[in-house]
Amino acid sequence: MDVRGRLFIAGEWTAAADGAEFTTLYPATGAVIGTCAEAAEADVDAAVGAARQALAYPAWARLPAAERAKLLWRVAELIDRDATLLAELETRDQGQPLAVARTVSVAGAAEHFRYYAGWVTKIEGAVSPVSFPDTTHFTRREPVGVCALVTPWNFPLMIAAWKMAPALACGNTVILKPAEQTPLTSLHLARLCDEAGFPPGVVNVLTGGPATGRALVECPRVDKLSFTGSTEVGQGIVRASANDLKRVTLFTGSTEVGQGIVRASANDLKRVTLELGGKAPSIIARDADIDAAVRGNVRGALLNSGQVCAAYARFYVDRRRVEEFTEKLAAAVAALRLGPGLAPETELGPLVSDEHLRRVAAMVKEGLAEGAKLVTGGTRADGDLESGHFYRPTVFAGVRDEMAIARQEVFGPVLPVLSYEDEDELAARANDTRYGLAAAIWSRDLSTAHRLAADIRAGAVFVNMPPIPDPAAPWGGFGASGWGREMGSQALDVYTETKGVWMHHG
Repeated sequence: MDVRGRLFIAGEWTAAADGAEFTTLYPATGAVIGTCAEAAEADVDAAVGAARQALAYPAWARLPAAERAKLLWRVAELIDRDATLLAELETRDQGQPLAVARTVSVAGAAEHFRYYAGWVTKIEGAVSPVSFPDTTHFTRREPVGVCALVTPWNFPLMIAAWKMAPALACGNTVILKPAEQTPLTSLHLARLCDEAGFPPGVVNVLTGGPATGRALVECPRVDKLSFTGSTEVGQGIVRASANDLKRVTLFTGSTEVGQGIVRASANDLKRVTLELGGKAPSIIARDADIDAAVRGNVRGALLNSGQVCAAYARFYVDRRRVEEFTEKLAAAVAALRLGPGLAPETELGPLVSDEHLRRVAAMVKEGLAEGAKLVTGGTRADGDLESGHFYRPTVFAGVRDEMAIARQEVFGPVLPVLSYEDEDELAARANDTRYGLAAAIWSRDLSTAHRLAADIRAGAVFVNMPPIPDPAAPWGGFGASGWGREMGSQALDVYTETKGVWMHHG
């Protein structure tokens, strides 16, 4: 059954209540590749109702932890089984090279379900030594309830998995709302959850645009929100969710959207955890292996065409090495093969949409206007790639800290190079930003690496490697990059409530 054009509610595939639909496009050509249902408020109500009913349904609420773990493990097995199909869907819908879809998106999604399957039987309470005589106090970790999971377009399958897996591991029910630009792998993931044996209503998927997401945010019967997207949308979500004290988790989006989400949720004192945008500094020390640093920074900056919240986005290079680094960096990115993600020789795919390409191009134009020196790139790809959303990887030299390309999140293949004189100035310059999601250090001196890692304010610091997260490691940011953490054992705190039980036995 082709589930495009259908919503997944209460274990059934159904058209939108009002019959509305929208199309999804192939970023490499702009061609329509599918038609999806546009969920309306009635569909949101139906999905939330199904999720609330499933919370109390004995087949889910009383399911032994070991059986819940088997369900999550089975989803991982099914993702592995359908890995080729899922990778192709992700590439067609999002644009990323097929190798990235296989090794990062699909493999990462399966690993998240496996990782949290292992946690299901280890979600424990504790006994507290209270002062009251003849009284035992213990805690229980219980599900938050109905969780609305709103995912972005840059890694739709993997980010859906890193939200769904811990939410389900903790016994919640979920409503997944993928970005309207990239809904296809989320729909297939729903099919796999159904095949794995999750009871009806435990997993629901609503496709649609901002109005669908807004209806989820404003629904008082949703207990928790996890959002990955732009800061502006996040601000709106917070304002809307505040009326009913929802918990809000915001991941991998712009800080402005996150701020909006927080304001929206303030009306009803929802609990809010946010992981938003980033402007990761990459520091290349004087003693760094320049060739290794160039290779690692190309990967760290241009994975998924730079459409990564933790992408290395400003490069601080020792003045004595900056010319060598810049020349080698420019040569490396200029040699990358642009092309459709499905082409096996492609190393850099298109941006997700023409709208986003125009935004990246505007940032490049602003960099030139502010006096940055264009070393390579700076144009939309032409020729056979002209119909797609391709932008040539761009390196700027002579960049100053106050320039927009050094301060604002571009979310594209733009690499600004800055120089420094003394390592003592580095931490202050790297931290002179509202963001704090990730950072990188390239050095062969462990003392330098440890000192800078301690001084830089970021949720994750990568030494001599690109910024690839792992299910076992917490993920989140400082400052405007967010509140709270996902992944690792920390995600269990996001998706559970702690209940204290006082037992007097005098």
